[in-house]
Amino acid sequence: MKTISRWLASPWRRSAIAAALGALPVLAFPQPSLWWFAYVALIPWIALLRGAPTGRRAAHDGWWGGFGFMLAMHHWLLPNLHVFTFVIAALLGALWAPWGWLVHRLLGAGQAPARATAALVLLPSGWLLIELVRSWQGLGGPWGVLGASQWDVGPALRLASVGGVWLVSYLVVAVNVALAVLLTERAARVPAVVGLTAAAVGTSAAWMWAPRPHVDDRVRIAVVQPGVVKGPDARFDREERLTRELAGQDVDLVVWGESSVGFDLADRPDLSRRLAALSRETGTEVLVNVDARRSDRPGIYKSSVLVGPDGPTGDRYDKMRLVPFGEYIPLRSMLGWATSVGKAAAEDRRQGTEQVVMDVGNGLRVGPMVCFESAFADMSRHLADDGAEVLIAQSATSTFQQSWAPEQHASLAALRAAETGRPMVHATLTGVSAVYGPDGQRVGSWLGTSTGASAVFEVPLADGVTPYVRFGDWPLHAAVLIVALWCLGEATRGLRPRFRRPAPEPPVPPAHTVRGSQARPWR
Repeated sequence: MKTISRWLASPWRRSAIAAALGALPVLAFPQPSLWWFAYVALIPWIALLRGAPTGRRAAHDGWWGGFGFMLAMHHWLLPNLHVFTFVIAALLGALWAPWGWLVHRLLGAGQAPARATAALVLLPSGWLLIELVRSWQGLGGPWGVLGASQWDVGPALRLASVGGVWLVSYLVVAVNVALAVLLTERAARVPAVVGLTAAAVGTSAAWMWAPRPHVDDRVRIAVVQPGVVKGPDARFDREERLTRELAGQDVDLVVWGESSVGFDLADRPDLSRRLAALSRETGTEVLVNVDARRSDRPGIYKSSVLVGPDGPTGDRYDKMRLVPFGEYIPLRSMLGWATSVGKAAAEDRRQGTEQVVMDVGNGLRVGPMVCFESAFADMSRHLADDGAEVLIAQSATSTFQQSWAPEQHASLAALRAAETGRPMVHATLTGVSAVYGPDGQRVGSWLGTSTGASAVFEVPLADGVTPYVRFGDWPLHAAVLIVALWCLGEATRGLRPRFRRPAPEPPVPPAHTVRGSQARPWR
């Protein structure tokens, strides 16, 4: 142990180790998909924070661990943003500095066992606050939320229907903390075991008693994935050929991916006519995505447009939440230099103002989102609350074709489906395209990044309202309350006047006197 302590005495060496330990949870996400590893991945990082010599050093270790996590989670951005990827990871990694300090405060050497018990509640709550802050679109959005690593685990998906992905994140962190306490704090082993038992009981209760979606019908939805095709004209031609293959297959909706149409349909009536002809041939509407400069207003928009047998139906959704640096540059006057070091947006896209639920001609109601928006749990929840029967995400990750990004993105749809009790279709240009039922379980097979095809999925429809749709982000609200109460308690304890008892006076030794002489001790 002394050798390890001396080896960690170097600040830079310790920081590098913290960054490496912070990156470990990424192995639980696709592509590695070691979902079980999420429940132990934080233990080494927690041990490092616990053993920090000071709270300030623990905050530094938290920052470096957060940097490692964010860099590993977004490493596939490096070919596009280059050095700016490190800048973003460093800025967002700072969110973990208070968490690192809190770990040391509650679990550091010399702390009372009661603090280890409090850590079982406070540390998962603190982690949720980090995920809440970085979920703001301007900071990159909720990509890589820890609970999203459990997208393919049935009990976790059931838990998501109760409290969203946030409740799953809380569970994962709580298990890590409980195991860390069990391994390092002998005096707090009983609370750690109680915490693990409570996590198991709570997950089991959600599995048994949480409302299950009631499947009452099925629809046939086709996804058209053209594959890697250069140029908007060639892409449109390829999508058109694949869509014609769906004729006679009795589909209820055809979905194209993000940026599947590279021209404003008002400026290209020939494309509108070709899409209308496809609608007539397949016997249903075609939901395309237009990435072009609008003719009726200034700027470039990404828009989901529904096209029927007579052309565009008038149902249109303009993307509301744009990808930082990919579709706009925050504070362009200050950060515009990012375009010179990577493939950042040369021109900012324009934002839509409201979500839209579209009525397909056969009575089906669908709620479209565009790419990045499928990471935001609140958007799918609002669409479900507004009456959408099927959630749809039109996406394109062709820029990151050979990275972990396509699989990570496709997995998010499973959580959105489980949270809302509504099936979700994730349609892309180049893969991965996927469909999930109202319980978050996969429907059919993925269309991978090496595939260019059209595929029809039997999508189950469900009614009812999940607790998450009904009550919203209550785990986040609870986490804010828990941390606020603890901070208030700490502040009150620090301001409390400290009364000290006066020190007792030393005893006076007995003196024996002789009459008529000076008092002196008796011998």
